[in-house]
Amino acid sequence: MNEILDPLILSRWQFGLTTVYHFLFVPLTIGLATTVAIFQTAWYRTGKVHYLQLTQFFGKIFMINFAMGVVTGIVQEFQFGMNWSTYSRFVGDVFGAPLALEGLLAFFFEATFIGVWIFGWNKLSPKLHLASIWCVAFATALSAYFIIAANAFMQNPVGYQINAEKGRAELTSIGDLLTNPVALAAFPHTIAACFMVSAGLIVAVAAYHLSRNQHLDTMRPALKFGLWTMLGAGAATMFFGDQLSLAMVATQPMKMAAAEALYNTATGADASFSIFTFGTPDGQHELFSIRVPYLLSLLSTHSFDGTVEGIRELQAAYSTKFGPGTYSPTIWITYWAFRWMIGLGLYHMLVAAVGLFVTRKGRSPKRWVWRVAIWSFPASLLAMSVGWVFTEMGRQPWIVFGLLKTEDAVSPELTGVQVLISLIGFTIVYGALAVVEFGLIKKAAVAGPAPVETADDGSDTPVPTATVY
Repeated sequence: MNEILDPLILSRWQFGLTTVYHFLFVPLTIGLATTVAIFQTAWYRTGKVHYLQLTQFFGKIFMINFAMGVVTGIVQEFQFGMNWSTYSRFVGDVFGAPLALEGLLAFFFEATFIGVWIFGWNKLSPKLHLASIWCVAFATALSAYFIIAANAFMQNPVGYQINAEKGRAELTSIGDLLTNPVALAAFPHTIAACFMVSAGLIVAVAAYHLSRNQHLDTMRPALKFGLWTMLGAGAATMFFGDQLSLAMVATQPMKMAAAEALYNTATGADASFSIFTFGTPDGQHELFSIRVPYLLSLLSTHSFDGTVEGIRELQAAYSTKFGPGTYSPTIWITYWAFRWMIGLGLYHMLVAAVGLFVTRKGRSPKRWVWRVAIWSFPASLLAMSVGWVFTEMGRQPWIVFGLLKTEDAVSPELTGVQVLISLIGFTIVYGALAVVEFGLIKKAAVAGPAPVETADDGSDTPVPTATVY
């Protein structure tokens, strides 16, 4: 019963629930903002009506998703003060700086130009109106960078000093904080993955309509765009993921060791990558595995004879440096989250490659192929979710690596009953919001692009309106 009402465990569950739920909306916001800007640019340059329809169609889905993301994102800020007040007091001076920049600069910039874009149809010149959606796309990326910089501080704390008198970390260099090597590596990897998610949505929606022979003039180019974006973004995600793994090995070697369930330091051929491993219940001993020799060494050091530190050696080193304790994360979660992230990413690239092949020259594939394409969207969301689970769970037991343990960061006077009540409340509310969000997006997606009005002068010139929003 004490474990069930442990405020630390419940607070971690609550923060994990709200974070993963909120993050479902983030990649769509980032990816769709740029996608809508690209479609509107294509319409501006070519004058083709189907690009205008795609702009307004996916613009509507973007707005639904953005609104829900704002609602769920607000909750995140409050939890730092309510559930994690010790953490906020200790590193708030540092961690709060990029969050303030995100809220006061990037978010308001984004929200302002979203308003300009929504209400600017037929009120601004086409060039200025196009510029407004590109400003939105830029602001979403900027917002993402500030959030990633804040998270990178938790993975690799830089730009601070400890004030022994006050017992807290204080910011010394905003430049060092914003140019954290982990942030510089994580940002392009995350953005590329966001484009995979938005591409998954585009492919799913286009496949739905094409399987029913609906809106062919708009959905055929949308499908091609989504498939090519998915393939290109997948390649970029892999490339930048490699750069991020190098930063991870340099700053958090225990996370890489846990991702591989590598208990003993290995070099060269012994530093193999595990495709699948079955071990004892305690995770300490391997019973069966399928491995690729040298691959872990290559991924971790870009060398076939590189050395990868193991969990036992790192545990001994951390115990000497930080004192007695367990310094490895939950191995099975880290191990499998890492593989699901990679596996689902490769699956998406395979879907894109096969999709481009079977739809070449206007061909229409069998119905089951469309079903696979439709299911690419939820799979892309799952890939990003398990990626963040790996990132955050792999950092444990630290909430700020090397500075503050998670168990020491929870609010001191918080009770398990208080957290349990709020956890149940959040679960119910977020469950209801999920139904609303899914219902609104599904309704908009199934309805398809709205017809475009033409000018009253008898010409075929399209007249864009904001009524679809």
